[in-house]
Amino acid sequence: MNHHLTVKELPESEKPYEKCLRHGAERLSDAELLAVIIRTGTAGKKSIEVAQELLSHGEKSLLNLYQLGIRDFMKIPGIGKVKAIQLKCLAEITKRMAKATRLREISLQSARAVAAYYMEELRHEDREKLLLCMFDSKCILLGDEVVSVGTVNASLVSPREIFMRALSRGAVHIILLHNHPSGEPSPSTQDKLATLRVQECGELLGIHLSDHIIIGDNQYFSFKEENLLH
Repeated sequence: MNHHLTVKELPESEKPYEKCLRHGAERLSDAELLAVIIRTGTAGKKSIEVAQELLSHGEKSLLNLYQLGIRDFMKIPGIGKVKAIQLKCLAEITKRMAKATRLREISLQSARAVAAYYMEELRHEDREKLLLCMFDSKCILLGDEVVSVGTVNASLVSPREIFMRALSRGAVHIILLHNHPSGEPSPSTQDKLATLRVQECGELLGIHLSDHIIIGDNQYFSFKEENLLH
């Protein structure tokens, strides 16, 4: 005769499943959510304990999924290569979900909407990344491309590269975005010089630089909102 375990009799690693079924995933703690993904623990350590150890590193939160690398995960007992890869893929899925839900809100006229759309993609980067967003004459987003990775300054930002890409897509308006790994989005002198240089080149080519948005940690700076574009 099969014996069906009660909630109290369930192994610790299975309790998050039962809790999710009874009350919904939103009632699970961060550690319980991770335990569902991790599934099994290791000798003398349950999956929930493995999850708690993962959360104790770095940011001491779920942001560790972004901040820690696969090798960092594998240093935690109970997380092998496969689980580490699954965790990184989970982090990437959350980025793409956040971006997808904001796509319908993106507008050339709204720096806030553009910043929100790219926030999760850029705010976790440990190096500066410059993105080019291209729009047609009806202000519809044509697409985006990474122009450079590294320090964004007047000497490294290539207007030639930017406008070759914009012209190839038939763009009429462009927005530049880049991140500040420090989390502070205020523009540097080099940011201002690079923006002016691109804007002047765009005027000659008939492609309007509508904004340059700097992404920080859940905050942004817009050259357009601050009236720094002429």
